[in-house]
Amino acid sequence: MNRTVLCGILLALWLGAAGCASEPRQEGGYLDDARITARVKKAIYDEPSLKVTQISVTTEARVVHLSGTVGTRAEVLKAAQVARAVEGVKGVKNDLKLAPPAKGKSAS
Repeated sequence: MNRTVLCGILLALWLGAAGCASEPRQEGGYLDDARITARVKKAIYDEPSLKVTQISVTTEARVVHLSGTVGTRAEVLKAAQVARAVEGVKGVKNDLKLAPPAKGKSAS
C-alpha cells in the first residue's frame, strides 16, 4: 500500500475518533445541566447569607430544582434569586422548606 494512502487513512481514522470523543454541544443536555448544577451550588456556597443552609440542587433541561431546608423565609427567596442569576439557568423550581425552630427559640 502506498505510504500516502496509508497516512490518509490513518488521518481519517484519527479525526473520526477525535470527533467521537468531543462532548455534546446540545443545549440543555446532561453535560450542560451538570455544569449549571455545579455553578448554582458554587453561587449558593459563595453567598454569605446562605452559608449554613441545607440546599440540594439538581438541574433538568436548564431548570434548576432547589430542595432542602433553610432557617428563614429570606433564605428561601435568596437561594432562588442566586440560582436565577447563574448563566444558563432557564428557570428555578423552589421547593425549599423552613426548618422547624430549635427548641426554646421562636420562628423568625
